[in-house]
Amino acid sequence: MIKRIFVLPYQLLIWLPVFAVISVLTALITTLGCLCGGEKYFAYYPGMIWSRLVCILSLCPVKITGREKLNKKQSYIFAANHQSIYDIFLIYGYLGQAIKWIMKKSLRKIPFIGKACETAGFIFVDNSSPKAAVKTVEEAEKRLVNGASVVIFPEGSRTPDGKMRNFKKGAYQMALDLKLPIVPITINGSFDVMPIHSYLLNPHKIELIIHDPIHTSGYVSDDLRQLSSNIRELQTLSRDKIVSKLWDKYRPE
Repeated sequence: MIKRIFVLPYQLLIWLPVFAVISVLTALITTLGCLCGGEKYFAYYPGMIWSRLVCILSLCPVKITGREKLNKKQSYIFAANHQSIYDIFLIYGYLGQAIKWIMKKSLRKIPFIGKACETAGFIFVDNSSPKAAVKTVEEAEKRLVNGASVVIFPEGSRTPDGKMRNFKKGAYQMALDLKLPIVPITINGSFDVMPIHSYLLNPHKIELIIHDPIHTSGYVSDDLRQLSSNIRELQTLSRDKIVSKLWDKYRPE
């Protein structure tokens, strides 16, 4: 209770104004830098610095494990459990890989942010038809080169109670379509910082655990039944890895 009494004024008087200012500045720097031909650097570094500042301003200690397992020149499909909006700050700020986020098409309309994401080469998803979904994969194939990677949350949305839910197949289908390794990521603590439907900041330790990449070349198949079975196997394998490092209170029952 005492902690909340101090956190609320801090959030309203310091965190929120600073967050708004650095978000607009980051968007402007990203947009101008990418438009001037510097996408290689400006599509990643301003967002990385912004994300780290958000975690620092939120008074959240961050622990990273397993970053040495990644090759900066290799593109990956990262599959992570989804606890909170802070997952984005944690991954973008501390993963250490250039990320092309997959975003809902409607987010392109957000002032400053939408334009920055567009110029940074992020991938906007249109789920209106199967044809549009195919176009998304084609766009990803063009973007995910030379170490540029994508992060997908296979649960589809943030957990409502902190416990990890079942995975959908999209991340694994994309990995096989693009013939890229899948890297499972375990996230702990971000649910306690700001759970879904909450806007009150709660400073808390957050943790990012990077697992060994799963190479997908042996899972590609022209046989649809075999392919479906392979996708389920990849889902189970990556999910088990993520669960193995979850804090007990987040583990599925």
